[in-house]
Amino acid sequence: MELDAEFWAIVALVIFVGVMLYIRVPRLINNLLDDRIKKIATDLDEASRLRAEAKALLDSYANKRSEAEAEAANIVTAAREEADRMAKEAATALEGLIVRRTKAVEDKIAQAEQQAIAEVRGRSADVAVEAARVLLNKQMAERGEALVSQAIKDVAAKLN
Repeated sequence: MELDAEFWAIVALVIFVGVMLYIRVPRLINNLLDDRIKKIATDLDEASRLRAEAKALLDSYANKRSEAEAEAANIVTAAREEADRMAKEAATALEGLIVRRTKAVEDKIAQAEQQAIAEVRGRSADVAVEAARVLLNKQMAERGEALVSQAIKDVAAKLN
C-alpha cells in the first residue's frame, strides 16, 4: 500500500487537531472570547452609564437655562416697572416744580404790578400836587387879593 499525500495530510490534520485538543486550545480560545465578551459588556455598561449621566447633565443644564431665562425675564420686568415708577415720579416732581415756579413767577409779576401801580400813583400825586401848586400860584397871582379878602370875611362871619 502506498501511502499517498492525501493520507499524510489527513494524518497530519488529525495529529494537529489532537495536539490542539491536548493543549486545550479551544478552551483558551473560548476563555479569550469570554474575556473579550466581558470587556465589551463592561464597555457597553460604562457607555450606558455615561450616556445616562450625560442625559441627566443635559436635563440639568436645560432646567438651569430655563430658570435663568425666567430670572432674566423677571429682572427685565422689574427693571421696566422700576423705570416706569421713576418716570412717573420724575413727571410728578417736574409738574410740582413747574407749578411752584409758575406761582413764583406769578407772584413776582403781581408784586411788580403792585409796585408799578404804587409808583404810578406816587408819580400821579406828585404831578397833581405840582399842577395844583402851579394853578394856585396862577390864581393867586390873578385873584389873590380878592380871595384873601373873601377868606377874611368868611372867617369873620364864622367867628361872630
